[in-house]
Amino acid sequence: MSRSIVLVVGLMVASTVMAQDWVPSRFGADDRIGAANYLNSDLVLQAAELISTGEVYSLGVETAENSPAYGNRSYNIDIVSANSQIPVGADVVTSNDERVSTSFGIGSQLDGLGHLGIGHQYYNGLTTEQIVADDGLSQLGTHNVPPIVTRGVLIDMTEHFGVDMVSEGTAFNRAEIDAAAESQGIEIRQGDVVLFHTGWMQLLGVDDQRFISAQPGPGVEGAEYLASLGVVAIGADTPALEVIPFEDPARAFAVHQTLLAKQGVYILESMNTAELAADNVQEFMFVLGQPRFKGAVQVVVNPIAIR
Repeated sequence: MSRSIVLVVGLMVASTVMAQDWVPSRFGADDRIGAANYLNSDLVLQAAELISTGEVYSLGVETAENSPAYGNRSYNIDIVSANSQIPVGADVVTSNDERVSTSFGIGSQLDGLGHLGIGHQYYNGLTTEQIVADDGLSQLGTHNVPPIVTRGVLIDMTEHFGVDMVSEGTAFNRAEIDAAAESQGIEIRQGDVVLFHTGWMQLLGVDDQRFISAQPGPGVEGAEYLASLGVVAIGADTPALEVIPFEDPARAFAVHQTLLAKQGVYILESMNTAELAADNVQEFMFVLGQPRFKGAVQVVVNPIAIR
């Protein structure tokens, strides 16, 4: 047997071993929407009961050509003016359209379950070959995520640590999450969307390099803990949710792997939590109906919180 064949067989075996403890999903081997299975009409009605003032908060930030982004991600927009020189008809109609070239992984975004995997295996053990097609993701695309309408909770980590902005590299694991939630009177429940306020967003547009290079956020234990409580999604006012520098330098984006691939929990990045924190809003109705771009891995979103 040649060395190359041995290597291929070894990689296949390693991939199978890695997936043994998280495949199949707790929702069944055929499931493709992960923790969104927790959503139901009762949760919608319960979330509606949280509305007392009718105040609406936009959780998304603007996506622009100068938005800080990872790797070669970019956003570009051009305006196409139809009949701009020659108006049409008796009412002299003019119009504008746009042409956009962008990555959906820039600005406020929802990470789908086909985003990060473990050894070419994604949620429920699906392989790259099974989900990636010429026209996008054939499975696990964000267009298949159902509307998310449920209770949202904000855990203010600036209050917990007594700072205006939590420092980069600060991990939130079970002890920190429980302590912050308890002191703020928050009970995390199955079906919730959990958002962390860290103050990190104040760097956006001021020090974009620092904003994108490192951040506070959940660690692996914290991610596993929240997933065990049955949350639908976890988000923060940071560009990648999880703590950076990573807890273990040899395990890049282990929180993403834990939440997306192993647990089927969605990730919300660059959430604008500042107004919620300023108004001391701890629970609210969370509403997200993401654009249904077929085959998308992730997607730019503007969720809203209503209290």
